[in-house]
Amino acid sequence: MTTEAMEADRAVKERHRQMWALGDYPTLVDEIIPELGYTLVRAAGVRPGDRVLDVAAGTGNAAVPAALAGASVVASDLTPELLAAGQARATGRGAVLDWQQGDAEALPYGDGEFDTVLSCVGVMFAPRHRVAADELVRVCRPGGSIGLLNWTPGGFVGQLFATMKPYAPAPPPGAQPPPLWGDEEHVRALLGDRVTDLVARRETVVVDRFTEPEAFRDYFKTHYGPTVAVYRAIAGDPDRTAALDRDLAGLARRHLEAGAMRWEYLLLTAVRRG
Repeated sequence: MTTEAMEADRAVKERHRQMWALGDYPTLVDEIIPELGYTLVRAAGVRPGDRVLDVAAGTGNAAVPAALAGASVVASDLTPELLAAGQARATGRGAVLDWQQGDAEALPYGDGEFDTVLSCVGVMFAPRHRVAADELVRVCRPGGSIGLLNWTPGGFVGQLFATMKPYAPAPPPGAQPPPLWGDEEHVRALLGDRVTDLVARRETVVVDRFTEPEAFRDYFKTHYGPTVAVYRAIAGDPDRTAALDRDLAGLARRHLEAGAMRWEYLLLTAVRRG
């Protein structure tokens, strides 16, 4: 990689870090999707004594349940603000684990260092999917497990990103849409023949916090970093801001049924080939 390319990559990662520090993602995780990490840990078969890495861990949605299951856990994320929030929450729950800043596309760990490598709606936001997938496989030992939980393109969160896309700044060159990690064929192609025993299924999480579409919109425009960032990008244009307000409320309205929404995700596990 040339010096110019390295500088551009650092700039992209810094913008990414800043985006996830916006709003209040730790509270969103606690209030909206706290059970997803437990779902992933169970599916991946985490056991006491396992060496576990949670990639793009955020506040430790999967890392904390893995630690509470008795594993030796490293929670790695690009955004130190999320790690600090996660550490405070973990301490309150009696979970002991290691919190380390790290880039999903350049993990600072040795080959085959972990028995289980997890990511819960995290690695999907690394811009270069192939690079991130290569890292997931590299740090997992032969015979170890890889467990991924990601929003699907056709599910609610995938449609949220599609709704925000016309209002957002252009992505950096080479970046791929995050919800592709929720497409089984895409992930199979990324992992290739380096894994075996791949099992994938689509599931949903029920979100019943928002009884009105506008309540969802207002919550996400103040809590969810990617949504906060899009609103900031168009803050000088009242017409576009009003249009995004309408579009996000309309998205929620289409998915609300009897006061609840179902957000689809892909749960995928595989074994690193020996």
